[in-house]
Amino acid sequence: MLKEYRTIKELVGPLMLAEGVSGVTYDELVEIREENGNIRRGKVLEVAGDTALVQLFESSNGLQMDTSTVRFLGRSIELSVSEDMLGRVFDGMGNPKDGGPAIIPDKRMDINGTPMNPAARDYPSEFIQTGISVIDGLNTLVRGQKLPVFSGSGLPHAQLATQIARQAKVLGQDSRFAVVFAAIGITFEEADYFISDFKRTGAIERAVLFMNLANDPAIERISTPRMALTAAEYLAYEKGMHVLVIMTDITNYAEALREVSAARKEVPGRRGYPGYLYTDLASMYERAGRIEGREGSITQIPILTMPEDDKTHPIPDLTGYITEGQIILSRDLHRRGIAPPIDALPSLSRLKDKGIGEGKTRKDHAATMNQLFAAYSRGKDAKELAVILGEASLTDMDKKYAAFSDAFEQRYVSQGYQSDRSIEDTLGLGWDLLKMLPRSELRRIRDDLLDEFYQLNSQEEEG
Repeated sequence: MLKEYRTIKELVGPLMLAEGVSGVTYDELVEIREENGNIRRGKVLEVAGDTALVQLFESSNGLQMDTSTVRFLGRSIELSVSEDMLGRVFDGMGNPKDGGPAIIPDKRMDINGTPMNPAARDYPSEFIQTGISVIDGLNTLVRGQKLPVFSGSGLPHAQLATQIARQAKVLGQDSRFAVVFAAIGITFEEADYFISDFKRTGAIERAVLFMNLANDPAIERISTPRMALTAAEYLAYEKGMHVLVIMTDITNYAEALREVSAARKEVPGRRGYPGYLYTDLASMYERAGRIEGREGSITQIPILTMPEDDKTHPIPDLTGYITEGQIILSRDLHRRGIAPPIDALPSLSRLKDKGIGEGKTRKDHAATMNQLFAAYSRGKDAKELAVILGEASLTDMDKKYAAFSDAFEQRYVSQGYQSDRSIEDTLGLGWDLLKMLPRSELRRIRDDLLDEFYQLNSQEEEG
């Protein structure tokens, strides 16, 4: 029997203090019943003796302390999961938002997930094709990886996110692929863009969308990514699907965490964020991966906007520690009309070597990738030198590299948001660009590969 308490002592913003309680635990779900029968929900933030601090999921406006009762439900927040979630849009708390019926659940799952045995983890090793050359060819995404996108305010990460969600697929397998999309603290306009794009392209048929808007409460923002990951775990490990989880924007999540931390009067860490930000982010990111003996997998692409484009800011800094690389969007490329503006050189996928090569992509993939990186880097250096000393100071070879650098950005990086390139197209385009340089310069590619591919007329697909 659940006890009801009439011992609300204090209300400060979204926080409520209840005294004389017993058997209450951290993160427990709470119901506050008003005199008129209206029910508000919250969760326990802190317990000290017989006093519990509760965070409300909505505002405390109009809540009467002396007539309201508090009931502790003895469980944390759960999500009703079923395969019927595919093709549906939910709010940040897992309630249907698309006007459709409520989900009839197969089961209810705790949104904090269950710990994964590290010994049962399987190493990510299968190539995921996103259709974006810079990612597929140079910073390959592997099934079970967590690869964040570092963006900046005003950069087109929303378009990139929808493109990946629309195009991503595991090659050479007939296994089912699903996308779980979590939007955290975004504007109504952005939410509408995501939903309409998914519906327009038909991608919604294999997607589950969780939408938390900027005017929703901060506490809901904290639970949204966990709702998404719980849905992903169910589809991956119970239904054997390959699930790609895209979360945007992690910066809004961290801000909500800071807001709740400030309300609890905690001592702040770096730049006002709580000291446990690292632990908190890790508890989300580490829910990616593969489990031995299970068909399904979870691959994560968290997207965050770097405040003032500063990659030393705590959010990108800690994210970079936990995750396996980063895709960095460049403001300079964006200004020059390159779409998507992915900066190839500082971007990195730490697991790319595991997902490429013969039997996965093609035997020339690793060599061409290294050669493209080296040639692009030298081309950029040549262009910077030309700015300082003038073009006349460049050698003939430097001019070829500078021309290569321009062609690389215009043809390889810039492909638009609707173009879906296969890995064959991407590798073919890479060879076409490398033909701008003499064979003697291609020192990172073995002779047998040069004999086979350097002379071939590659096909490219311009989208």
